[in-house]
Amino acid sequence: MTPQGQFTVVAPIAAGRETELRSLLQTMNSSPGVADPRNALVPFGSFPQIHFARFVILDDPTVGDIEVYGVPRPDLPVYLAFMGDCDGPAADCLADMVGQCEAGLRRIFSHCSDFSSAQDFLAWLRAHDLPIAASYVNWVGRTVRQIKQESALQRILSARLDRTLLESPADAQHRWQEMVDFVRTEVDARRLALTPPEPTPLGWLLAKLFNLLLSLVVALLASPFLLVLAPLLIFQLRRLERSDPEICPRPSSHLLVELQRLEDQDVTNQYTAFGSAKPGAFRRWLITLVLAVIQFTARHIFTRGYLARVQTIHFARWVFIDNKRRVLFTSNYDGGHQAYMDDFINKVAWGLNVAFSSGVGWPQTDFLLARGARRETHFKYFQRRHQLPTQVWYKAYPGLSLVDMERNARIRQGLERHDLSGAQALEWLKLL
Repeated sequence: MTPQGQFTVVAPIAAGRETELRSLLQTMNSSPGVADPRNALVPFGSFPQIHFARFVILDDPTVGDIEVYGVPRPDLPVYLAFMGDCDGPAADCLADMVGQCEAGLRRIFSHCSDFSSAQDFLAWLRAHDLPIAASYVNWVGRTVRQIKQESALQRILSARLDRTLLESPADAQHRWQEMVDFVRTEVDARRLALTPPEPTPLGWLLAKLFNLLLSLVVALLASPFLLVLAPLLIFQLRRLERSDPEICPRPSSHLLVELQRLEDQDVTNQYTAFGSAKPGAFRRWLITLVLAVIQFTARHIFTRGYLARVQTIHFARWVFIDNKRRVLFTSNYDGGHQAYMDDFINKVAWGLNVAFSSGVGWPQTDFLLARGARRETHFKYFQRRHQLPTQVWYKAYPGLSLVDMERNARIRQGLERHDLSGAQALEWLKLL
């Protein structure tokens, strides 16, 4: 199994260079916000390990909201973020990209204030690769190669199947065996590829086991203190919940038009949100703890198609910016934006509160879990207002949803079985 990695390169844009950078990024796209995989600057399609990638300018229109706490409006830079989800170590992916398209990447990052053409460019990228506070991978170990090969398999078998001949389970069993023989012949002739998975890296397994044990030990040691402090912590939480102001005005029509123009170019959509964390030590410790728990569950529990009860997210991440003063959240999800938000509201509204209620202006919660995102209009205004247009977005397998990938994987698994009953063969053929 090949585990997935993620990189988040963030650098401040030089004063007066943002407009020029936006124009340059636009040249990478074949449709609004969607990268041409063969674009001249960063031809993402040349990198078989990349699932998703994006360039986005982090210009936070809500940065002044912090003033409601009596805190002066911070003078923070506008950033350029370059993010990717890849198979294998993210550091290796960055090195591969520098090896193949260094000139294009240099041209893009030359708009950043601390960039120097004399520097070791790969070292510069790695120095700006921020740690990820929490990340989610829908199916750990499912590679781009596997997704594409299994999609090709499904198309070939679906075109070959004559559904009018299926009259009984015995017919289905016979057709399944024909398909097995056909695929074996195609693979042997190298007209079809079904590459077996790579061995799981030992270092990754050991690191995961160490993280699990360390997390359990820390939780065990901390639990007596948390129990003793629980009344005080709950009191402080409720005090802040009652006093924290909501900032959920209707987003401007101009912003909505700009965001919607970039959406529904594929069965999968991108989402980028950026905003300030509520001030104070309590909120900082709370959001740090919450994201640590999300990271633990995403690493050890939610690794096979689910994030809690939500099944539409390919990849997601939370990243602290500006010494935890602001938080960046990105995701790649199937379906439309409204359905995405409704899915979370209906299934895990409490999870939204836990993950995002430390953001300035979040709809008021009760004991962290209740209300908040359940107040649908307030929540939807809040998240749209914090959403940023993604200038360049790449997906390695256009037209494929997570449902498609799961179906295609089951088709391959059915072919690899030694035997199927007539009823099982009939169910398998229905997948084609």
